[in-house]
Amino acid sequence: MNIFEILGPTMVGPSSSHTAGAVRIGLVTRKILGGVPVSAEIGLHGSFAATGIGHGTDRALLAGLLGMEPDDMRIPDSMRLARDFGLSYHFSSVSLRNAHPNTALLTVKNAEGGTVKVQASSLGGGRIMVNKLNDITVNFTGEKPTLIVQNIDEPGHLAEIAYALYYKEINIATLQLYRNQKGGYAFTIAETDNEIPQESIETLKELDGILKVTYIH
Repeated sequence: MNIFEILGPTMVGPSSSHTAGAVRIGLVTRKILGGVPVSAEIGLHGSFAATGIGHGTDRALLAGLLGMEPDDMRIPDSMRLARDFGLSYHFSSVSLRNAHPNTALLTVKNAEGGTVKVQASSLGGGRIMVNKLNDITVNFTGEKPTLIVQNIDEPGHLAEIAYALYYKEINIATLQLYRNQKGGYAFTIAETDNEIPQESIETLKELDGILKVTYIH
């Protein structure tokens, strides 16, 4: 742990877990979605549901979906800004099995019809963990450059992804594979030590069996 984790993040709001972490959950969800979100169903679990409203968790999640960082002075006004930007939203309390107390479940759509479902938790100090993606259990923070590839569950795709990164001398820090069922669809998530060039991302998008490529940087 470094000194910045002890002191906490630069942020607007009373709580690094309920506010700064919530902003980052919204922001990572926006990046995974791709495009500007136009609607959001947001479930609050555990202490997010019990005390989150008082700590501004609802405003923080919306701020992240609008593209704000935790230190953005507009966070307290995010509900009005969401309406101005055409983002409709609805909050509810949810009970999630074996979930961290500070967890949000977001189902978000963009204007192009794309939809993503993200379950993520706020771990304290502004740090987050994405726990589920479209109901598939995953495990990544979004702190490093992160490549998320959704593909058909069939042989060869891991090799293609690894080669695309190797070709541009991108070092992989962590590599995780998840799938919903054999022969269904899968996620390959690579966290890297350096930025991934757009050329590599476009190359992967053109490959047969690759359904979606998302890059969080």
